Amino acid sequence: MSLITLGTVALDNIKAGSGDRRELMGGSAAHFSMSARLFTDVHLVSVVGEDFPSRHIQLLRRKGVNLDSLTREKGKTFQWHGEYKKGDYNTAITHSTELGVLSDYNPKVTRYQMSIPNVFLANLGPDVQLKFLKLMRNPKFVGLDSMNLWINMMRQDVLKVMKKVDLFVLNDGEAGMLTGESNLIKAAKRLRKMGPRLVVIKKGEHGVLFYCDRFMFAFPAYPVDRVVDPTGAGDTFAGGLMGYLSKTNKVTEAALRKAVIYATTLASFNVEGFGVAKTSPLTMTQVNARMNKLRKFISP
Repeated sequence: MSLITLGTVALDNIKAGSGDRRELMGGSAAHFSMSARLFTDVHLVSVVGEDFPSRHIQLLRRKGVNLDSLTREKGKTFQWHGEYKKGDYNTAITHSTELGVLSDYNPKVTRYQMSIPNVFLANLGPDVQLKFLKLMRNPKFVGLDSMNLWINMMRQDVLKVMKKVDLFVLNDGEAGMLTGESNLIKAAKRLRKMGPRLVVIKKGEHGVLFYCDRFMFAFPAYPVDRVVDPTGAGDTFAGGLMGYLSKTNKVTEAALRKAVIYATTLASFNVEGFGVAKTSPLTMTQVNARMNKLRKFISP
């Protein structure tokens, strides 16, 4: 079944141990869509400025991402200037953030998109996420991502969104911020009580924990020997997770386990290149081959 995502489409300027890159296509919705498109039809909702390169638009279209609700406004595209110090790819250093047209963005969707059953709220301000949800007509399944900035600055709005979703994907640091718990199982249980019935806590290179009332499980990350750029890995993970669940149209334990394994596999491709360099050319043949290797690590 179709999937619609609201998030950012950005220009990323990244410095890392393996080099510097400027004006890469980034943003939560872009990374999410590049992953989810492998499983289902993806509709992207976001805004870019007049300076956004047409080559990035063309790439998204070539990959089958629906851009009917990607608007181009007067002004500059949201830009992030960041750095990863050599040997520490878990911590992104932000040098500057330019909101541009994102600063007063109000999401818009076409009439036919309002009835898309599967919705993912990729990382964006919770106030904008709430506005977007009001546009949708009784979605069947809603997923959510957030970040430490919104938890610190707009906590009450984050809590409001959490009450309206089925699935919450966040990292271990964000889980601790929201719940005050350092133990991830305790944090997951508290997050469940705050609204979402399915909780996925990402632990970076240490894997992922899934929790719901009926069961929980944990998987390791796929071992990558050379990390180039981890920007967007979490969004890529979420795209694989939601993409597979939308394709199967099931939320069983078996489907959730497979969705998390696919998500973990796709995130491992993302970190091996700058921007979407590794995820944009991916085929399901390549993804399945690596996923089968990961399955052997989990259950020989």
